[in-house]
Amino acid sequence: MDFIEIIGLVAGICTSSAVIPQLVTTIKKKKASQVSTAMFIVLLTGNALWVYYGFEKEDVPIVATNLFTIGLNIAMLVLKYKYKKRQTE
Repeated sequence: MDFIEIIGLVAGICTSSAVIPQLVTTIKKKKASQVSTAMFIVLLTGNALWVYYGFEKEDVPIVATNLFTIGLNIAMLVLKYKYKKRQTE
């Protein structure tokens, strides 16, 4: 792995991990009513396209960090659904 790939991984991790504070807050409060489903669907679409692009370019940092982000976005949507059910009961 060369220096530029390391920079790409670090940059991707920084931007990908931006959703972690929202995940932590949602888990602590067990409330996700303020979370925008549409935003996370758009993010998932964009990240999926980045993964495809990364595979085509054979760019490991792009693929790895966007797969990580997809996982975080899916986790956020699962929490939104989970806590929405809980709030309506």
